Amino acid sequence: QVQLVESGGGLVQAGGSLRLSCAVSGRTSSSSVLGWFRQAPGKEREFVARITWSGDSTRYADSVKGRFTISRDTAKDTVYLQMNSLKPEDTAVYYCAAAPRSSIVAGNYVYWGQGTQVTVSS
Repeated sequence: QVQLVESGGGLVQAGGSLRLSCAVSGRTSSSSVLGWFRQAPGKEREFVARITWSGDSTRYADSVKGRFTISRDTAKDTVYLQMNSLKPEDTAVYYCAAAPRSSIVAGNYVYWGQGTQVTVSS
């Protein structure tokens, strides 16, 4: 059973930075791809970024491209989301998720963390 535990959320001013972490345990072939999604109040859950566990492929939503960076540390079984130049519209609950194959569709992700709140004040 794959377990994902996010941390690193918080309150930050616009233009600031945060780094989210996702600790992964029980990794299997069903968790070959790690992704970050976010959900703001009253909105659908949306794709933010994903990375293959091998690290050879990343993909970003257009809204975060150039500001966010996804990475992984295989020694620590942890995936990171470095978020720079944060905007108020980045405010959401951020979720880490795992999938067997690369996808930007939330429904294709099998395992999910509990989420961590990110709030960006203007």
